[in-house]
Amino acid sequence: MAALAVSTATVLFLVGALHVVWMRSPWPLRTREEFASRVVGAPVEKLPSAPMTGGVALLLGMAAYLVVSRVGLLPLPGPGWLAITGTAGVAAVLLLRGAGGLVVSSRHDTEFARLDRRFYSPLCLILAGCCATVAVLG
Repeated sequence: MAALAVSTATVLFLVGALHVVWMRSPWPLRTREEFASRVVGAPVEKLPSAPMTGGVALLLGMAAYLVVSRVGLLPLPGPGWLAITGTAGVAAVLLLRGAGGLVVSSRHDTEFARLDRRFYSPLCLILAGCCATVAVLG
């Protein structure tokens, strides 16, 4: 179970790190317009602010910490049920994002919608399943 927790937390952490990069850069894309179209699915003027993007990065980091604390690899202050409930909560949020993304993206034929159906939502669903497994069996 520790290996699943570590691999899941690593992906969550890396996605969070990518959000930190996105606070200042459209990497790996060249322009903010391309980034807005492919990654966010919105016009450039509607891109999330740097603080909002940083907030997502922080939440992803906290999610990664909860997952590894569930299997006892890092300490989590507070009652023992906090790691279980927190990891289950992460699973629920990722499940909602993944399922919601598939539903919404199925109604659109934009570049973002295609990427959401192919990559973003399935990744969220896989991570949701991993987090749920760690929460229950951790």
